[in-house]
Amino acid sequence: MSESHVSDEGVEKFLDTLESELAAEVAASEEQAATDVDARVNELVGDLQRLQAEYSNYRKRVDRDRDLFRDAGVAAALAELLPILDDIGRARAHDDLNGTFKVVAENLEAATRKLGLEAFGEAGDAFDPTMHEAIAHETRDDVSAPTCVTVHQQGYRHAGRVMRPALVTVADGQ
Repeated sequence: MSESHVSDEGVEKFLDTLESELAAEVAASEEQAATDVDARVNELVGDLQRLQAEYSNYRKRVDRDRDLFRDAGVAAALAELLPILDDIGRARAHDDLNGTFKVVAENLEAATRKLGLEAFGEAGDAFDPTMHEAIAHETRDDVSAPTCVTVHQQGYRHAGRVMRPALVTVADGQ
């Protein structure tokens, strides 16, 4: 029988080689795990950024819609007050606006202005068909372009939109 003899040096070399191969595999495995974690982190950060952008857009849309609904509600309430404002204007034109009624009228007009109601339509304004409704026409020598010469009913706008056009008489030059 022959006896195989393995030297201690050979065993140590074998163990060192095995240990270095194992260390290389562990390092490669750790590097792959780190790469996988980085990829997952980047994916989650991207998801978070998309969700944040979606939420920001949603919040802007809700704020815009809320403002539109508020403006529509205010405009509807103001539309109901237009006949009262017309009555106040007629009373003022006939010098019937005095005493307590004058204070109430001025407070009502101030409140409607505060809510954004703007009156328009003055004699001498240039005629604008988007803001004025012509109910009569004249020819005059003292005007060169279509001009509002008489205002029969004030016009009103709210939030940049005409709620009611001014009823006017328009004069053209000869």
